[in-house]
Amino acid sequence: MGEKKSKPADRMRVSQRIDQRMESNPLRRKKNPTEWKIKGELFLNCSCNVFCPCVVSLGAHPPTEGHCHAWMAIAIDEGHFEGEDIGGLNVGLLVDIPGRMAEGNWKVAAYVDERASQKAYNGILKIFSGAAGGTTGLFTMLVSEIIGAEREKVEIVREGKKRGIYIGRKIQGEIEMIAGKDADHPVMVSNSKYWMGPDIIAAQGTKSRVRDYGRVWDFGGKSAEVCPIEWQGPNP
Repeated sequence: MGEKKSKPADRMRVSQRIDQRMESNPLRRKKNPTEWKIKGELFLNCSCNVFCPCVVSLGAHPPTEGHCHAWMAIAIDEGHFEGEDIGGLNVGLLVDIPGRMAEGNWKVAAYVDERASQKAYNGILKIFSGAAGGTTGLFTMLVSEIIGAEREKVEIVREGKKRGIYIGRKIQGEIEMIAGKDADHPVMVSNSKYWMGPDIIAAQGTKSRVRDYGRVWDFGGKSAEVCPIEWQGPNP
């Protein structure tokens, strides 16, 4: 039998194929870059086994379960959107990714702190949809559908090596950083090109339940991450 020849697309690097798919995605949102900044912390728990391969592969490696289901918590310690103060607000995200993170087709629901003013609420949604440009501008390529956006009481707890997010019965998530050789410093991936930030602390879900938008997920024992963030627009 003759040797089977690969199609031209198959010979392309994964990153090139991903870029092509994102560029041709008809559901891409348009950016309207504006002035904004967020400094704080993002932590998440996903359906991958410990440790999530998406971090070091920059989203090119398949998640360990073939898909990525996750919740994300964003504690905004300092920040503004077009001059409106958003410091002290919390945001939760439900994220449903069907395959490789970098291939897009994400479905996302956003829960914005009920304490946010109307301008802050609108600004936070623009930031996390990618429409405001800057650090999160890539979401215009990755997120194909925003399945919901609502005001909620979003409680975030940060104590030592533990993190928690509580949004009624919709998301109840708790994670704990993985201990390193030095008890004062948990296991960390540093100097990465990951979109969230260069330093990612490895963690594990301890209690993690999502019940909303037809999703019923439990990430207890699964991979988690904690990342200091300093994002801005229009240019990161």
